[in-house]
Amino acid sequence: MEVSLKGKVALVTGASRGIGLAIAKTFAESGASVMMVSRKIDESAMEGIEGEVAIRPANVGDPTAATDVVRETISKFGRLDILVNNAATNPYYGPTMGVDEGRYDKTFQINLKAPLQWTQAAYEAAFKENPGVIINIASVGGLRTDGGGLGVYNLTKAALIHFTRQLASEIGPNRVIGIAPGLVKTDFAGFLVENFGDKIAATVPLKRLGEPEDIANFATFLASDSASWITGETYVIDGGAGLNTSNAG
Repeated sequence: MEVSLKGKVALVTGASRGIGLAIAKTFAESGASVMMVSRKIDESAMEGIEGEVAIRPANVGDPTAATDVVRETISKFGRLDILVNNAATNPYYGPTMGVDEGRYDKTFQINLKAPLQWTQAAYEAAFKENPGVIINIASVGGLRTDGGGLGVYNLTKAALIHFTRQLASEIGPNRVIGIAPGLVKTDFAGFLVENFGDKIAATVPLKRLGEPEDIANFATFLASDSASWITGETYVIDGGAGLNTSNAG
């Protein structure tokens, strides 16, 4: 089976680093034209990527940016087939009861409201007439309780997982799919990787943490026609960490 995105056009948010950058790179190498979007992104993000890519700095939490960038993507590449809602934030680390309103609202704005706004923009401009693929990057935290300070972040990811299911039931034949990564070696997860990475890796059946490419490779399959009968599900990619009760929450 050959996984190909040849002739497809994708828009990836949070594409300047980590999982988003890996997805953009793998999509491009699989034949897609890719619009890479992030609040702080420059041409250095495109270095080493083989394929047709473009960058667009944008505040993912700005609903007008969603409409503008989707239109620009279609204008540049002629169409839009794939949207990856990857951008996320985590401004608060601590007990859920201790979060202030500002950081609570910001977490939900970027992690949950923005995916809705970008999906609405893509749907109205492209997917309503030509069904596409929407991939939401969630987290295993959305499926498990947490005692380590990520409760608020995990609330948003739990909601994103249900958003994926709900949307899939409403806008078929568009495909809406989620990915829930475990601990992946990215700057975003740097604190956890640095302080707990070795301990967690030792308990994972596959004996390592995730790499951004682990998520990108699976996202590429989901975005391809090889996955044309898949929708509504969120897939855990965590090296088997959830099989151990010590990692379950």
